[in-house]
Amino acid sequence: MPRRLFKRYMPDPSTIREHKSLRFLGRLLHDPNLWHLNRHSVARAMAVGLFAAFMPIPLQMLLAAALAVLVRANMPIAVSLVWLTNPITMPPVFYCTYKVGSWLMGQPPRHLPDEYTWDWVMSQMSTLWQPFLLGSLVTGLVLGALAYCLTMVYWRWWVARQWRRRKHRNL
Repeated sequence: MPRRLFKRYMPDPSTIREHKSLRFLGRLLHDPNLWHLNRHSVARAMAVGLFAAFMPIPLQMLLAAALAVLVRANMPIAVSLVWLTNPITMPPVFYCTYKVGSWLMGQPPRHLPDEYTWDWVMSQMSTLWQPFLLGSLVTGLVLGALAYCLTMVYWRWWVARQWRRRKHRNL
């Protein structure tokens, strides 16, 4: 079951409760649903983690942790999914979210210059930020909802498959 795979790599809840960056959540971290591995908590964690991963803000892990507490999702999974947008993957992912935002706003996307510099980014920021934020928000919401639905369907399929196997073994 997917539960075994997740349990193998999940940290101990007491370690996370005592982590210095999550102390602001206080007693909210004692909710057992934040640590259980069931279909609903994992699906919510997938949605929250992917949504937070596409938000172009510093400290995305804190956003994922706060949202996980709010919707009672599995916190370790939600927080770990944020690392899909790491320093290596961030530029292409955020460029794609910018293109999505430009498309949604009906604007032609700007093309990258031959020499990509910080000065160019700062000079273009007044025209880039609106499509970038819109694209990040829409992409995060769509992928989060898709991850939620796919996790629910996959988990249900896996359990039904295990029941069928068990039934055939007992015959």
